[in-house]
Amino acid sequence: MSNQSHTPINMKNSRTGVVQSLLMFGGAAVLLFIATHGAIPLLARLTSVETVLLWFAVASLFVFSPLVVAAFLLLRWEGALTSPNLWWDRLRFRTMKRSDWAWSLGALTAIGVLSAGSLAMTAVFVGNVELQPSFMSLEPLTPGRYWILAAWLPFWILNILGEEVLWRGVVLPRQEIAFGRWAWLANGLGWMLFHVAFGGALFVALWPILFILPYVVQRQQNSWVGVIVHAGLNGPGFLAVAFGLA
Repeated sequence: MSNQSHTPINMKNSRTGVVQSLLMFGGAAVLLFIATHGAIPLLARLTSVETVLLWFAVASLFVFSPLVVAAFLLLRWEGALTSPNLWWDRLRFRTMKRSDWAWSLGALTAIGVLSAGSLAMTAVFVGNVELQPSFMSLEPLTPGRYWILAAWLPFWILNILGEEVLWRGVVLPRQEIAFGRWAWLANGLGWMLFHVAFGGALFVALWPILFILPYVVQRQQNSWVGVIVHAGLNGPGFLAVAFGLA
């Protein structure tokens, strides 16, 4: 894995091992579970608001915004916030090179093929998997409901950047100190834990991105790769559901 030993100077004492990883990802998983299995169902019973809009609002306020705050607090604890190279060196949001684009495209392709294959195999032996989580339903959009896309866009940005800044920008480099070349696997397992609230069936489609994305980010030492892969799957996936294509 290229550049795997590179560690910013201000991270020498920021080792994130098994216990710390479990606390970080597990704490976020609890927030997501409460939001999806508590707050959203309750608000759906008390209001007539579509559950997809409740998901945008509740997850933004109580899941993804706290992820951004957690990233800020960790960087503050490290003393990295005052670094002039915070974005480039510590968070590793670096200029995309040709190899970064190639690995991003390869990751998107591999994830798409593996996810489709997993779903096809599951359909043969078990039956079709419901891709919409139980806490969120979205009927295909009609012209009078296209405004939902305007509500989705800022949520999508917060979702992607909130996760990638924390999980890959802040946490993955800390895990590299503890796990070395296998940090991507620890990161992927933690990310799987974070998504437990989505239910076991969805992992049939999710498992490729959960492990391929952190692997490629660690290999390339560039957090933009994670943003591109995450956004490149999450965004079109939502639009496919929104327009009745999936």
